[in-house]
Amino acid sequence: MSDPVRRMPGPDHPIALEPSPLHIVVKVAGKVVADSHASLELREASYPPVYYIPRSDVDMSLLERSNHHTYCPYKGDCAYFSIPLAGDRGINAVWTYEAPYEAVAPIKDHLAFYTTRVDSFSIMTD
Repeated sequence: MSDPVRRMPGPDHPIALEPSPLHIVVKVAGKVVADSHASLELREASYPPVYYIPRSDVDMSLLERSNHHTYCPYKGDCAYFSIPLAGDRGINAVWTYEAPYEAVAPIKDHLAFYTTRVDSFSIMTD
């Protein structure tokens, strides 16, 4: 098996990562899955921003690690969690880079949610 392709962000594929001033609350089936004032906003190329929430701000008891894995040449190996309360929609609804590449190292110990797989993903400016 060959080594995975590894790329660095640059002018052709920029990645910006910074602390977000926003208050983010994620809910499923009436339960708060995440509530954070400490998320990181990742902007990658032309994709919409993604908010990475510290695990300490997530109710990990509502998540279940899945066997699904993917790879991003800019961020590294990606692991997934499901949200059983959400039913089939909650399968692989959460992702994380547990050993991210150096360019995005701050997202370690953070989780991101597919906003379409939860009941609400509220972004507030408090």
